[in-house]
Amino acid sequence: MPKFFIDRPIFAWVIAILICLAGIASILRLPIEDYPNIAPPSVVISASYPGASAQVVQQSVTQVIEQQLTGLDHLLYFSSSSSANGSANITVTFQNGTNLDIAAVQVQNRVAVAEPQLPSQVQALGVQVNKANDGFLEVVALRSSNPNINTYALNNLLASRVLDPIERIPGIGSANQFGSEYAMRIWLNRSSCRVTVCPPRTCSTPSTGQNIQTAAGSLGAAARRAGAGADGDGEWRDAASARRSSSRTS
Repeated sequence: MPKFFIDRPIFAWVIAILICLAGIASILRLPIEDYPNIAPPSVVISASYPGASAQVVQQSVTQVIEQQLTGLDHLLYFSSSSSANGSANITVTFQNGTNLDIAAVQVQNRVAVAEPQLPSQVQALGVQVNKANDGFLEVVALRSSNPNINTYALNNLLASRVLDPIERIPGIGSANQFGSEYAMRIWLNRSSCRVTVCPPRTCSTPSTGQNIQTAAGSLGAAARRAGAGADGDGEWRDAASARRSSSRTS
């Protein structure tokens, strides 16, 4: 067969041109669903270690999870990044044609094995496993024309009203928020803590325990009482005014 086309170059050129024309005509009519999957499937593992440096996150979180990822079926490679803000991201890439659902379950099982070895703060926040690519498809900026709405209010609105509906869209792997949600930072007086021998855990434990949201109640449930403290128009200046106020209220 090769000698036949070598002896007849014009005929070979005609056949090659016809094949090229047929390929061009097929491309114009080829549906999108028939394109092959060029990008290999990937699973993204995300974890957060608040207050830790990039080196601490790498040693105590990223490396611990990476040690459990070896030996996965159809594993191509995995890459990781540890940031100074305490976030750790590991992208596990598989070979083309791998069932991504089965691969995500295998990755989740390996993460569950490594989770007891992670710091307690990381375990409390949880380790997320998503079937997604680490590349960004679109970046959206949220702004308000009302000058009374600050950045914290916009971040709170984004986390409570916008982020979840976007993640529920079919085909969306994950949606990330750039910006912190509303939070409260408590600064301790080191001199007072040293004098009173009060470690930071003594203050953090009540704050964490009282950081709860209480339900208002439900229909058909039994009645219950709740106490609440209220301040008056001004603070009591001395014990005498406090005593007089107490006698009036009694």
